[in-house]
Amino acid sequence: MEESINTQFAIKKFDNFKRNWYKFSRSPLSIIGLIMVISVIFIAIFAPYLSPYPESAGNYINFLEASQPPGLSHLFGTDVFGRDILSRIFYGVRVSLSMALMVIVIVVPVGGILGLIAGYYRGTWIENLIMRIVDVFLAIPPLILALAICSVLSPNLFNAMLAVCLMWWPWYTRLVYGNVSSLRGEFFVQAAEISGAGTFHILFREILPNCLSVILTKMTLDIGIVILLGSSLSFVGLGTQPPTPDLGTMIADGAKYLPEQWWIAVFPGIAIMLIVLAFNLLGDGIRDMFVVEGGGA
Repeated sequence: MEESINTQFAIKKFDNFKRNWYKFSRSPLSIIGLIMVISVIFIAIFAPYLSPYPESAGNYINFLEASQPPGLSHLFGTDVFGRDILSRIFYGVRVSLSMALMVIVIVVPVGGILGLIAGYYRGTWIENLIMRIVDVFLAIPPLILALAICSVLSPNLFNAMLAVCLMWWPWYTRLVYGNVSSLRGEFFVQAAEISGAGTFHILFREILPNCLSVILTKMTLDIGIVILLGSSLSFVGLGTQPPTPDLGTMIADGAKYLPEQWWIAVFPGIAIMLIVLAFNLLGDGIRDMFVVEGGGA
């Protein structure tokens, strides 16, 4: 009997997967976004093996090949120190993606749990305390807050991630709070309360699964935004420090030599644009995947 129930549950899960994949695959842009994201992750993981000149990612100087335009030996050209631009972009993608993933891993649980608590205890001092703190953080422009935090701390990758985390969690708190507030009065929540279920069970087994679609969509979209923000911090010298390759730092260094040596800044800029575009297309596809036919999400 138990084996039969498990089999039926597995079949239902597989049918749901097929249904969601069908919704996702109806959009060619979503498929393109998925392929681009997989490519970005592949490049980040295997950067040392894909880079034609991996030594360019460290303390490397070769003035004999300095400032070479794009060609067969260096597809994206070289910078003023003779370092291969393509190799540094590959390593820069790894740094940017690592930062974005670490930020998401930290802010989603923190912001999500606070949003769950504030939404469930709506109308109490707990909600007022959490949401007033959120309002304070949201009143400050994100980039300004991140710049202020990074300027006080030592400029490096860890402090850049810390700055982004401190300014990013309120958005997830506000998002989850809105969803939980609308689900708080649903019958399945009331049924769980009447049956004597604990608060932990209600929050994480009943309410949270119904918020996962919007959380997952925002996570995917935010990865591109966090990468853009991290590159902005590096552009002004408050993020990853040389000689570690970072796309923002590469653009800042290359901007000094525009327009003659355009390739030093243009190719890292294109890399950022493609990464952000990839995660935005994927996020749009995930959002459409969770939309109920003929209605809302």
